[in-house]
Amino acid sequence: MIIKNDILGLENQLYEAMKSSNVEILDKLLHDDLLFITPNGETITKEMDLETYRNGYLKIVDIISNIEQLNIIEDLAVITLKINLKGSFNNEPFEAQYRYIRFWKKFSGGIKVVGGSGISI
Repeated sequence: MIIKNDILGLENQLYEAMKSSNVEILDKLLHDDLLFITPNGETITKEMDLETYRNGYLKIVDIISNIEQLNIIEDLAVITLKINLKGSFNNEPFEAQYRYIRFWKKFSGGIKVVGGSGISI
């Protein structure tokens, strides 16, 4: 069974790993079959996401999240949130607000992100 505090803790781990470009932690938090739709409409895989951090294409300086809703459905958690991101992509600075939906699922090896989507707001 998943509890809300588990997901909130994992969300914080995810943000810290994104800010520090910690590919090892991101690798543990993201399911191998992850599918995510980026704000520009591109569908990416786990490996594509990790590559942006590994190569330094995406650098996050600050993440401020505001959780809107968190639903637990048996072994699945669905979270919606607004996130203010500040950083750079391909050495181009950006600061933007996004709305995300993320799906966390419990497996024998832990709880992992299996999918999600983000839009610019």
